[in-house]
Amino acid sequence: MRSKLSLIDYIIYWLPPLLWMGCIFYMSSQSHILVTHSATSDFIIFKSLHVVEYALLYFLFFRAFYCSNRNKPNLKFIFLSSFILSVIFAVSDEFHQLFTPTRQPQIRDIAIDIIGIFIIYCIIRYKLPLFKKLL
Repeated sequence: MRSKLSLIDYIIYWLPPLLWMGCIFYMSSQSHILVTHSATSDFIIFKSLHVVEYALLYFLFFRAFYCSNRNKPNLKFIFLSSFILSVIFAVSDEFHQLFTPTRQPQIRDIAIDIIGIFIIYCIIRYKLPLFKKLL
C-alpha cells in the first residue's frame, strides 16, 4: 500500500462530500414547496429526506477520512470527525435558511439530521467489514 496519497486521490475522496454539501445548500436555498395535498405527507417526505441526505453526508465524510488514512486509520477520530462535520453543516444549513424566503430554520430539523447521521454511524460501526468493500 502506498504511504502517500496523490492529489488525485484526495480529490476522489473529498470532492463527493463537498459536492453533496453544495447540493444540500442548493436544495435548502429553494422556496418551500408542497409535494402532496397533505401537510402530514409532506412533513413525512421532507423529514425523511433530511435523514437520507445527512446519512449520505456522514457516509461521504467517513469515506473521505477513512480512505485518506488507510495506512493507519484511527476509527475513533474518523467516526467523531465525520459526526462533527456533518452536525456543523446541519446547523449552518438551518442558519442559512434564515435568509431564504419561505424557509424557516428549525432545531427539530437539526435533530432529524442527527438521527440520519446516527443511523448510518450505527450501520457503519457494526458492519465496517461490509463497508470496507465499498471504500
